Formats: sequence, structure tokens, C-alpha cells
Amino acid sequence: MPATDARERGIGELVKDLASQTSTLVRQEIQLAQAEVTQKGKVAGKGAGLLVGAAVFGLLALGALTAGLIALLDKAMATWVAALIVMALWAIVALVLAKAGQKSLQQATPPVPQTVETLKEDIQWAKTQTGSAQT
Repeated sequence: MPATDARERGIGELVKDLASQTSTLVRQEIQLAQAEVTQKGKVAGKGAGLLVGAAVFGLLALGALTAGLIALLDKAMATWVAALIVMALWAIVALVLAKAGQKSLQQATPPVPQTVETLKEDIQWAKTQTGSAQT
């Protein structure tokens, strides 16, 4: 007759059940995370596609603006000088955007160091709970 009360069961059987339940819990959490990431990925993919389309049309608009600026400046100077001025304008805009993006990327740190620290804390906590911590 199997023991149903945890107080009547042996330590080996309790540890086996704990390991089994922990394994099941971890598997279920991983499956949940995978499902959430898959769903978010689909939404993000659609958003990324729309942003690419917007970028293409924005580039077309920028080309038209460039042609318009060159045509406007062409009335006051040679065409090649007007094109050079417009190119310099876009180069300055690109430089400012690149520097801002570089600064933003340098400030962004991946969450890995925090995760490693949290895992170390979890391991230390688990050791103290099982009595295997060094004293």
C-alpha cells in the first residue's frame, strides 16, 4: 500500500518527487516562454515588414526632395555646385544620426550580467535551503 501522506514517505521518495515536479515545472515554463516568444515574434515580424515598407517610401521621398533642392539651387549656381551642397547637407544629417545611434548603442547593455548575478544568488539560496552551503 503506497503512502499518501508526505510525512509517511521516505526521504528518497520525496526527493525523487521533488526532482520530477521541478523538471516538469521547468519544462512547462520553457514551453510557455516559447509560445510567448513565438507570438511576439509574429507581431514583431509584421511590424518590421511595415517599417521596411515605410523606409522604402521615405527613401523615395528623400530622393524627390534632393532633386527639388538641386533644381532650386540650380537657379543661383552651377548644377554640380548645387548637387555638392545638397550632398553635404545629407552627409551632415547622416553623421549626426550615426553619432546619436552610436551613443545610444554604447549606453545599452545586455541583461546578461544581471542574469548571471541573479543565477548566482539563486544557487547560493538553494545551497542554504539544502544545508550544503559552506559555513
